[in-house]
Amino acid sequence: MRLTIEDIFRQTAGVKTGGPLYLRLRRAIEDAVTTGLVIPGDALPSERDIAATADVSRVTVRKAVQHLVADGILVQRHGSGTFVAPQVQKVEQSLSSLTSFTEDMARRGMNLTSEWLDRGLYDPSPEETVILGLGSGEKVARIARLRIADGNPLAIERASLAASVLPDPDAIGTSLYAKLDETGHRPVRAIQRIAAVNLGKADAELLDVAAGVASLKIERTSYLASGRIVEFTRSIYRGDAYDFVAELRLPAK
Repeated sequence: MRLTIEDIFRQTAGVKTGGPLYLRLRRAIEDAVTTGLVIPGDALPSERDIAATADVSRVTVRKAVQHLVADGILVQRHGSGTFVAPQVQKVEQSLSSLTSFTEDMARRGMNLTSEWLDRGLYDPSPEETVILGLGSGEKVARIARLRIADGNPLAIERASLAASVLPDPDAIGTSLYAKLDETGHRPVRAIQRIAAVNLGKADAELLDVAAGVASLKIERTSYLASGRIVEFTRSIYRGDAYDFVAELRLPAK
């Protein structure tokens, strides 16, 4: 029979050696998740109940839980409590090919859905004007989507394109690149910049993880064969869901 969360905490009761108590409690929960003794979706008891069962202070419990939330092992939902976080299958993404998110997920046989956060024509920001080379009075098309694979939110994409390239953002179906391909504006090369960032509250809620957890911020500037910049995209990827891989070779002598 599968152990309950209470069983895990009882195993730490009365143990006062082997490092700080909050670390022992943290390790006990993490080991239980890793070995499948508790599973995604299981709810933790209240802070008070954990403290009583494990014979530790509520401060110790709070510290252990905060560390596990920051690591993405637990997730806290306002008004509902603390739960074992969903386990997301790692996606390995090559940095050597210019492909769309839709193409990447289809190639892996994953079921892709998107939740539109924004799409429309706007007055460009100074950054968009410079990067996209917009003239006076030109509009910018902005699209923002939450990208979901097999039911798990993986990334938030926010793309900017000249309105002359994408005059009707509502016409996009599943794939932006498929739409650009139709009009002869699909990019042929891109420059990407990747940085580690901690998620803010709004993006964390969209990705169903705790605020402050590690994520990957990717800025992509994409070019047409003519050298014109056609797309500027800022994306946030879940740090627990993505591995980016690049092939490196020695230069020819």
